[in-house]
Amino acid sequence: MTARLLIGAVGVLAGLYGALLLLERTDDLVPVLLWVAGGVVLHDGVLAPLALLLAVLVLPRLPYAARTPAAAVALVLGSVTVWAVPVLGGWGRREDNPTLLDRDYWLGWGGLVVAGLAVVLVWTVLRLRAGERDRDAATGEDA
Repeated sequence: MTARLLIGAVGVLAGLYGALLLLERTDDLVPVLLWVAGGVVLHDGVLAPLALLLAVLVLPRLPYAARTPAAAVALVLGSVTVWAVPVLGGWGRREDNPTLLDRDYWLGWGGLVVAGLAVVLVWTVLRLRAGERDRDAATGEDA
């Protein structure tokens, strides 16, 4: 319990320090507020509805053993994709500095997607081999 309080106190102090730094630079408030508002709009307007659609339309159609890993990989891919939007879009690339954004970031993102699908497949196979039964098949539900 003491460790939690200590960690919480450090977090609160770090947040207060960040707020103090932000308020000292009032010329940066508008871009920061726009960035925060954009994050809220992106989360509530795009990510949350996509997560709900995934949960309602896709996950129930997967074998029971694949649902947990598929949800976990979707969460990771969604988060990483949002984080990577600036580099995937090439924002910040400049003609006068070819070392900025000098990689094929779409290829890297695609590799992450393939790795995520591999994790789902391996996890599912291991769960089925360990003796877990596909609940849909056992209950006679349509997949």
